[in-house]
Amino acid sequence: MSLPRALDPFVRFGQALRGAGFAISPDQTTDFIAGIGVLGPGDMTDIYRAGRALFAIPPERVTEFDAIFRAVFLDQVIQAPADGDEDDDVEAFEPGAETQQIEADEDDSEIGAEAATTERLSQRALTDGAALQTLLREAASALPRRTSHRRQRSKSGDRIDMRRTLRDAAKRDGEVLHLFQSKRKTRQRRVLMLIDVSGSMKDRSEALLQLAHAVTQAADHAEVFTLGTRLTRITQALKVADQAQAMSRAAAAIADIDGGTRIGDALAAFLAVPRYAGFARGAAVLVLSDGLERGTPEAMIDAVRRLSRSAWRLDWLTPLAADPDYEPRTAGLAGILPVLDYLGDGGSTAAVTDHILTMARR
Repeated sequence: MSLPRALDPFVRFGQALRGAGFAISPDQTTDFIAGIGVLGPGDMTDIYRAGRALFAIPPERVTEFDAIFRAVFLDQVIQAPADGDEDDDVEAFEPGAETQQIEADEDDSEIGAEAATTERLSQRALTDGAALQTLLREAASALPRRTSHRRQRSKSGDRIDMRRTLRDAAKRDGEVLHLFQSKRKTRQRRVLMLIDVSGSMKDRSEALLQLAHAVTQAADHAEVFTLGTRLTRITQALKVADQAQAMSRAAAAIADIDGGTRIGDALAAFLAVPRYAGFARGAAVLVLSDGLERGTPEAMIDAVRRLSRSAWRLDWLTPLAADPDYEPRTAGLAGILPVLDYLGDGGSTAAVTDHILTMARR
């Protein structure tokens, strides 16, 4: 059943707020719509004030709230600062879902920058093919697993399989000759990959996306997001078996590749969407980033701590760690070290592949 057309901007408003990192639940959006119906607003000012009150917007984020309100209800798009020194607001984006662009991308300053991202990614040659083939071949048995609530037959289980035992006894006039056993099944844990596609990771972005495609094809449950000046879910694009086609679809979805870095805000946007945050619960979370944050380190530290509380394990791989003498010196990476399960080398596809295949044994 479709919603009345008049409610569309109110629904999109809640989605846009969640995409920008505001902790807005679907129930709050419903209350907002109901409140507007009760108030019978006379103009946009009444709707604005109702939103400020019902969503409990903190004073320090009023400017962001105002920009989103104007974009949704007044069709005003706020351009990025001309000097490029200001940080862009982060938007959670998923191809196929309705989203509202709040901030324009940074101005292109290099020759050829207007070339389509799709062309730049799809025309690059396959790299580290041997490592990817190893991943595809060994992932089924090597990826971490967890116990399921379902049970299966076993010769050395931890519980008697009463149903099977009694069924066998019924065939023998109630005489029990054998106690069948069962044990809990296991299933692969979800693998969640969060890939930094900012300018500082430009040399690794293509290889990491190819690796993410291999993981999506090999794992039973995998989710892939990119981090930059916005958060983008590319899982569906990478489910296409053909790598070239998958890269083309992913590139079409990633609008902020080779741009700025807002790791903290992007992770906060991820956690603010309940469906996305659910992907991290009990998952093997892998962040592929150099950790060079343009936003405030406090936002990054807070988001990573919250993410670690949901994940089965949280590993951070950075290409900078390819240097044996590497030590995390940025405020952001130093601040999250206590909550990371592992900080290591992400400088090559072989190194990342080896880490993924050995996570279960760490």
